[in-house]
Amino acid sequence: MLHNKFWQGFFAIGPIIMFVLFFITYFIFIFSMIGNLHELENSSDGMPPASMFAGMGVFFIFLLLMLFTSLGSLIFYIMHAVQNQNLKQGNALVVWILLFVFVGGIGKLIYWIIEILGKKNTVKLQNQDG
Repeated sequence: MLHNKFWQGFFAIGPIIMFVLFFITYFIFIFSMIGNLHELENSSDGMPPASMFAGMGVFFIFLLLMLFTSLGSLIFYIMHAVQNQNLKQGNALVVWILLFVFVGGIGKLIYWIIEILGKKNTVKLQNQDG
């Protein structure tokens, strides 16, 4: 699974896409609440206050999806970095793991571009030369 191109790309790009979708649902939720404020204030028997939070379920579903995708991506790329033979020299492994933890999705995307996509092209070129 660690060397499958689909999962490598999914776990590199997935957290960033989920982050964008999370903020889109957040703004939709906030704007729907703001849009319903006038109706809530002016109706004595119409709209119950609980209907203000009708979109909260979708918001929390995207929050959980984003958290699980980010956590899965972190575990996937830490496991990939530990098994990567190119990172055994020096402190490169420690640097990449710290980038994964502190920078998050951008660090995983950079790792995917540099260490996975970049090194595959190098290996293909070396095999053609030799």
